[in-house]
Amino acid sequence: MYSLQAVIATESALRKLAGSAMEACIVPLGQHLWLLPMTDALFDAVTVDGAPELDGFWKAPAGFERLLTACSEAGPVAFVEADYFGGTGTQNAQVWDAGEVVLGPLRLAEGEPSPTTGTPISQALRRLGAVKGNHGDEFSAVDLGRHRDTEDWLSLTNQSGPDEETA
Repeated sequence: MYSLQAVIATESALRKLAGSAMEACIVPLGQHLWLLPMTDALFDAVTVDGAPELDGFWKAPAGFERLLTACSEAGPVAFVEADYFGGTGTQNAQVWDAGEVVLGPLRLAEGEPSPTTGTPISQALRRLGAVKGNHGDEFSAVDLGRHRDTEDWLSLTNQSGPDEETA
């Protein structure tokens, strides 16, 4: 099983997004990108009652698009989701930059073949500046497979820095 719901951007952009939310924890990936896991606690902390939801995403809090749009003024920001079991699953991704949606929303439904341009998450990572290098795709290049569940990114023992060979 693999499950991920997160915001990915540079450290400075994510620090702006995380602000003073005690529930927010950013984690280094490879290639100068960082990850903000969308935990249940963060979801509850940033949800705006009555605000519009991010269409097509299952763990994007109501009103979150406003925060992602504002955060993107500091650089491109992606919201990504993946849910896999036994090699079958789904992916969603969207990227904002300079206050505008610049990619997506992209969706890969269960059983649907990956597009020749790459999975939604790989396309989003590419838009953020990631390169696949010797890896199969950008997802592998930034080591998103390091943990199997969104909550696993929060463990203190898992917060060692990324392998800078991929930077």
